[in-house]
Amino acid sequence: MQAEEPTVISSKPQSESITDMTEYVLPQHANALGGVFGGQIMAWIDLCAAICAQRHSGHMAVTAFVDDLKFEQPVKIGEVARLRARLLATFRTSMEIEVVVEGENLKTQRRWPCVRARLVFVAIDDDAKPTAVIPLALDSEETRISQAEGEARRRARLDRAETTRT
Repeated sequence: MQAEEPTVISSKPQSESITDMTEYVLPQHANALGGVFGGQIMAWIDLCAAICAQRHSGHMAVTAFVDDLKFEQPVKIGEVARLRARLLATFRTSMEIEVVVEGENLKTQRRWPCVRARLVFVAIDDDAKPTAVIPLALDSEETRISQAEGEARRRARLDRAETTRT
């Protein structure tokens, strides 16, 4: 019997890696004002984005960069933080992911913007070395724009890193 050839995936759609998480805000998550700690939200963002990156790449992925993190409105004890991560762009071994966090009041069903963040993750192999990432399927105008904007942000990050080294 002949061994099957592994399936080679040329690209993957954004929809296959979208990750949704829901976190109930408890007293241990909150500051003295009753709002969730920014660091707690950042930990949830990192986890949600890591799952998204691993779903897309099929490999473990590590945080390389947090590009943008903007807190808008708080989430209080007894409310819910809803997180959604989606892949914005892929590069040779890295991926840019956006995470949007909303607050939700379960009694009133009201939702509001809490935080929006962009992160870069690097896919790693079993030896903890960077490994190739499956390209994002550019199957819609929105995804093509997302990839192009991600490439522009990546160039800017690399330019800033080069400037700080010299």
